[in-house]
Amino acid sequence: MPALLPTGFQGTITWLGVQRRPVEKLVIDAVPVNEMPLTFAGFAEETHGGLTRPSCSRVTAQHPRGTPIRNVRQLCLVSAEEMAAVAADLGMAQIDPAWVGASVVITGIPDFTHLPPSSRLQGPDGVTLVIDMENRPCQEPAVTMAKATDGQGKAFKTAAMGRRGVTAWVEREGVLRIGQAMTLHVPDQRPWAHLAEARRVE
Repeated sequence: MPALLPTGFQGTITWLGVQRRPVEKLVIDAVPVNEMPLTFAGFAEETHGGLTRPSCSRVTAQHPRGTPIRNVRQLCLVSAEEMAAVAADLGMAQIDPAWVGASVVITGIPDFTHLPPSSRLQGPDGVTLVIDMENRPCQEPAVTMAKATDGQGKAFKTAAMGRRGVTAWVEREGVLRIGQAMTLHVPDQRPWAHLAEARRVE
């Protein structure tokens, strides 16, 4: 019995970019591309590529910083609609995906940042991305934005809360292309009954 269900939700890739240095370096160094060949290690030229990565602040409750762990954040995916909403809240005409370290911009999937972990996005050649989890906003993109726009975007971290997109890893190799459709598949299970209890802060 299939554990993942294809849905009627389909997104379209509107932007692809290679982030050669982490956004934390506060340097805009992303190169837009028309297609992105993916291996199990992600995209070869992407700073976040690789089968493993050093652990970071997102997982300090599980691993000391710098511990080699499986790389489940090979790519950063954001929603065109959510980025437009963040830009509007900041009083900006638009947000360049390079400012937030995006690898892929997708349009057409609602509430994108809150897709269930382990959901899949699958392209026509079978290329498949697994959603790891929500990508939490941080302050570094705000600094990068402010440098690029003479001061705009300083409130990005707050404005992007719940709209920062997701991190993902490659389950099946293939090629991403501008204009390509990606079909959403979701896990066939109900939410865990004790989730609210587990998240409670004592």
